[in-house]
Amino acid sequence: MGISPDKIRNIVIAGHGGSGKTILAESILYITGTTNRLGRIEDGSTISDYSKDEIARQISINSTVLNTNFDGYKLNIIDTPGYTDFTGSVKSSMRIMDTALISVNASEGVEVGTEIAVSYAKEYGIEICFVINKLDYEKADFDSTLNQLREFYGNHVAEIQFPVNQGSGFDSIIDVLKMKMLKFSSDGKGSYTEHEIPNDLMEKAKKLHQELIEIVAEEDDELMNRFFEEGGTLTEEELIEGLSREIKAKKILPVLCSAGSKSIGVRPLLEFICKYCPSPLDAEPFLAKKNGNDEYIEIEPKPDGEPVIFVFKTISEPHIGEMSFFRVLSGKITPGIDLLNQNRNKTERLTQIFQMNGKTRKELPEAVTGDIAAVVKLKDTHVNDTLAGKSLNASIEPIIFPEPLIEQALVSKQKGDEDKIASGLAHLHEEDPTFLFHYDPELGQTIISGQGELHLAIIVNRLKEKYGVDVNVVPTKIPYRETIKTKVESAEYKHKKQSGGHGQYGHVFLRLEPMKRGTGFEFVDEIVGGVIPGKFIPAVEKGVKEAMLKGPLAYYPVVDVKVTVHYGSYHDVDSSEMAFKIAAAQAFKKGFLEGKPVLLEPIYEIEVTVPEMFMGDVMGDISSRRGKISGMDSNGKMQVIKATVPLAELHDYATKLRSITQGRGIFRRRFSHYEEVPKELEAKIVAEAQKEFAEAHA
Repeated sequence: MGISPDKIRNIVIAGHGGSGKTILAESILYITGTTNRLGRIEDGSTISDYSKDEIARQISINSTVLNTNFDGYKLNIIDTPGYTDFTGSVKSSMRIMDTALISVNASEGVEVGTEIAVSYAKEYGIEICFVINKLDYEKADFDSTLNQLREFYGNHVAEIQFPVNQGSGFDSIIDVLKMKMLKFSSDGKGSYTEHEIPNDLMEKAKKLHQELIEIVAEEDDELMNRFFEEGGTLTEEELIEGLSREIKAKKILPVLCSAGSKSIGVRPLLEFICKYCPSPLDAEPFLAKKNGNDEYIEIEPKPDGEPVIFVFKTISEPHIGEMSFFRVLSGKITPGIDLLNQNRNKTERLTQIFQMNGKTRKELPEAVTGDIAAVVKLKDTHVNDTLAGKSLNASIEPIIFPEPLIEQALVSKQKGDEDKIASGLAHLHEEDPTFLFHYDPELGQTIISGQGELHLAIIVNRLKEKYGVDVNVVPTKIPYRETIKTKVESAEYKHKKQSGGHGQYGHVFLRLEPMKRGTGFEFVDEIVGGVIPGKFIPAVEKGVKEAMLKGPLAYYPVVDVKVTVHYGSYHDVDSSEMAFKIAAAQAFKKGFLEGKPVLLEPIYEIEVTVPEMFMGDVMGDISSRRGKISGMDSNGKMQVIKATVPLAELHDYATKLRSITQGRGIFRRRFSHYEEVPKELEAKIVAEAQKEFAEAHA
């Protein structure tokens, strides 16, 4: 307790799935004494992956907050998922941490998860430190992986360490800063002894040490002058000071070595992080937008300042309720403090503050500037909310989560579960803002959307496990539209009924015209001479609009039609608004079927980012989905394909893209416009819609 903010290091461990992030985190906890055994993913015994679905699938699904102490420093660690369905957790974690420790698999090199993690770290301006992990694997290739990192991220990727004997016998590392060989014990506890560098590796070590000096010197004018004054070198103190400053300034991307499952390289990694990586006091101020206007202010990390916290994650646990995870941006938080939710103007009392290690919580007497902690049972606080004293009157810029890539529909297995489903989905959205849901009245479906099939499968499973609701997943219906292609000069309908007393009489002539795609609907009154009294014209328009809700072709909404009422007749006694509404609806249906009706389908713009080697397969797949390539571009080492594809063809695209690009392809989508459905498909869709309608009204 009583840790000073300058002795805190906030580290998010990120990277591609299978790069060893969770075991690296487990090793850190083990060698620092937070846990007395090294957990295994295969046994479901790691501190990070503790939920049922993580243990069953043997992958990280949630970001997990951990902490430990090492050499007088407090390390707050977030272990993040590597599977691309769960990148929202990676992004929210990057938002509030100071150093991104990017784990790269020594056998696989730079993968899509590496690229995503680096892009998020750069977006939020936090320090990047690469660790080439799994160097104890047979196919480990440190040099190839390092070259890939330099190819992707430039020459300022700095080799701080390199392995002596990578592969199954891996136990030694050359530290280029210390100019020593570090030999690790075989007991898995991470201890090491320092040795002189072997003669056969000395020349390489000296060369790398000199390169490091040159990288450090060229980024600092003062050091560059000293470099030349001292004959092309720097003192050890100058090198350490310069390296620390330039890592914190994000000018150097250091690379270190590890084998997490054997705790090799982990202790020097922690020593490096504590010595060279930023504390919360080194961090850039957080931007906050003033409530009620577009002005921004900076929230600086002031230990004695007014308390300000930012909520980046929530979880809902049985018997505990909702737990909110936060970072202290300024000041100090103590139990019982009252803070104002700046986003919702509600006062919240933080009754107890917890330090979390996976599912284990421990009460904290205080949380200081830069610390990561959790609080339970806040009444009205959610992810992206800022809590502070009343005088702040501003809220931190929110985390912008990735847009959904896939949609499915839910059908309850048991009638009467609708409220439980809605409540469960709302809680799951709070925990995972990349998961969205809504009820679509047009389609009559509850739609869930997320980052991929696995993402939504996890959601459905949690709905059952946590909230006791069993549902079936069915394809999302496509929101087709109907329109006409030719002008219909006159569609007439006379509604006449006599049944004792007042009858019903309404008589209209309508003109129907197709409009430009996306225009919508226009109603025109061209009645002259009072053949239809003005008081009935709104009823005519209403009748047309109601008929357009379920079009005559396949019961989909009608769009892009101009309707003009130009003639008709009425009866002094029997005419009514209802009669004209019915007449207008029937005249519209009749005219619509005469106007060469067609079905329209939603078309989406997609932007697919893939390595060049997969471009042919990806473009072939887009074409097979009735897609049209609209352009190509490059983004660094990746190629960007732009295309338009019918929504009906995108239901499994996220999964297929990963399959054909070995997990390295990513895409974004957004609605573009509506287009005519090809005739052979239209006939099938119309027949199915008419069959479904007949069965529903049988």
